[in-house]
Amino acid sequence: MIVTLIVICEVGFWVLLAGGLALRYVARMPRLGAGVLLLEPLLEVVLLVVTAIDLKNGAEPDWKHGLAALYIGYTVAFGHYTIKWIDGHVAHRFAGGPPPLKPPRYGTARAKHEGKLWLRTVLAAGVALALLQLAIWYVGDASRTGSLSSWQFAALRAVGIHGLIALTYTIWPKKGPKKGPERGEETEREPVRVER
Repeated sequence: MIVTLIVICEVGFWVLLAGGLALRYVARMPRLGAGVLLLEPLLEVVLLVVTAIDLKNGAEPDWKHGLAALYIGYTVAFGHYTIKWIDGHVAHRFAGGPPPLKPPRYGTARAKHEGKLWLRTVLAAGVALALLQLAIWYVGDASRTGSLSSWQFAALRAVGIHGLIALTYTIWPKKGPKKGPERGEETEREPVRVER
């Protein structure tokens, strides 16, 4: 049941997002569209309540409850970011808004961008760890909560792996294209064509 609810919440996220953006930009009803977008967090609240009820009714804590905690953590940390990113693209495409800013590709700016994304992963893991710990305390039996503890380690591993990836952008920053010798313009190297 929990896995089905996670799938429903994910589908619901995209349905509410599409509906809210359609109301804002296609139907020209920005307030109603914003109201629909504000319903997004209710999906996570429903998932949290159903998971707690499932545990309260004596369900064996297992991977489904851990997955629910990670899903809630992810949507807390990345949900608004995703909505804002898609909203910028839809506004540009359908409402004449400015083109959305692309993430930086090179140097220190790219390293800072990756660091900010890693901080979102830290937030997601922090929320998941807190929810999992509350579930462990709620169950109160260490012999039954091993699965929940393993999900805590999975969240910490995700933080560590993403942190290492973000760190590589600081240690080995990607260099931008070289400047042209005459006008100082950025140039891309063209492939060499061999005529036969």
